[in-house]
Amino acid sequence: MKSVVLVCGHGPGISDAVARKFGKARHSVALVARNAARVTAAAAALAQDGIDAKGFACDLADPGAIERLVADVRRELGPIAVVHFNAYAGTGVDLLSASPAELRGIFDLSVVGLVTVVRAARADLEAAKGAVLVTGGGFCFYEPNIDAAATKHGAAGLALGKAAQHKTVGLLAAKLKGSGVYVGEIVVTGTVKGTAFDQQGGGTIEPSAIADKFYELAKQRTELSVTFG
Repeated sequence: MKSVVLVCGHGPGISDAVARKFGKARHSVALVARNAARVTAAAAALAQDGIDAKGFACDLADPGAIERLVADVRRELGPIAVVHFNAYAGTGVDLLSASPAELRGIFDLSVVGLVTVVRAARADLEAAKGAVLVTGGGFCFYEPNIDAAATKHGAAGLALGKAAQHKTVGLLAAKLKGSGVYVGEIVVTGTVKGTAFDQQGGGTIEPSAIADKFYELAKQRTELSVTFG
């Protein structure tokens, strides 16, 4: 039975490139997003390239839905060896006008979602000596110019989510260090081609380059956080 890469928060950029990279390395691929039609179509596109892939619809801010997702993936594709967490809570939040529900939603996805996926898949990850790979963002850093830019562009939600997630990655790495599970992140500091952030076509980073780096991290298992951009 093949081992599975669980791609959480699938879209046309980094996560699709990661799915292709690991799929070509003979992993089965589980694509996860809220839109069932979108992940079904994406899985079909991967299948045309000879990759064993299936789409799963799930709200990654819902712990109960995540637990059901992991059970479904294990039943339909096999044990999970790699988790790629690429979900993000969006950019359009003004810090002082956002509702409490909007603020909680950021952490429900970026932190609670990530931790719940890892917890639900933990037995498989430990058995496989697998990997948890997280897509970070440059707004996570604690620098005045970065905070000013995030505020100017209405991206406080993205900044809060990625900052909290950055800390969560470190805590997960410390927690799982003795279990053989590698945890690492790539903090992307530029615009990735073909993503929602590349609206004007000015992206400079190829998604495949980030996917290659994720694959390298999972193989070498030495670096916790890499800045890319």
